[in-house]
Amino acid sequence: MTTRILVVDDESTIRTLIEYNLSQEGFIVDTAEDGDEALQKAEGQDYDLILLDLMLPGRDGLAVTKTLRQEKNATPIIMLTAKDSETDKIVGLELGADDYVTKPFSVKELLARIHAVLRRMEVPTEAPAAGRVVTFGPLTVDIDGLQASLRGVPLTLTPKEFDVLAYLVQRPNRVISREHILDAVWGVDYPTETRTVDMQISHLREKIEANPKEPQYLQTIRGFGYKLTQPTSEVSE
Repeated sequence: MTTRILVVDDESTIRTLIEYNLSQEGFIVDTAEDGDEALQKAEGQDYDLILLDLMLPGRDGLAVTKTLRQEKNATPIIMLTAKDSETDKIVGLELGADDYVTKPFSVKELLARIHAVLRRMEVPTEAPAAGRVVTFGPLTVDIDGLQASLRGVPLTLTPKEFDVLAYLVQRPNRVISREHILDAVWGVDYPTETRTVDMQISHLREKIEANPKEPQYLQTIRGFGYKLTQPTSEVSE
């Protein structure tokens, strides 16, 4: 199946450059020059990935990301930003973006980031190997099928949310430091900070906890990290 990517940037030279190089890689590429056009296309067409500029006229990239995630659109998003500011990157990740690339960027770096995100979204054509579906209390995570459910109801997760949940569900009742989660999910050379982990945990709590402010499953162990645990009431049932 051919991969379809939406490129959103208000600078025509950048759109053209990216579109050309992605087409050379065999991708189908659509483009948009502002946030409203991006939302219109993303809502009317299924994309495998969205490259989204942060600074757009009118509705900016952060607003587009927020709207898509509120609409339960889990399409992976890589943000393109000319700002070398941790705050902008963190806000984008907090709203649900999966990665970011800072302008000016090399085509080689951009393609590497794209392929890395797409690899995480690949679903095997063969049946999952035995033992790759993990059940923990009401949570079921199909590691190979890249699917998760809570009490039988499918969860809509972004790639990074799934990766974090899959990592923790395979290590239940263990305190895992932010640094270990960061290294395992993002890679030891990934240029980000542990606050990124906190954001993904916060998103997961919104999706699996009855009350995200008083989490029963994803617990914070102050000074150490996080632990995926099961409420005593459910263990005894």
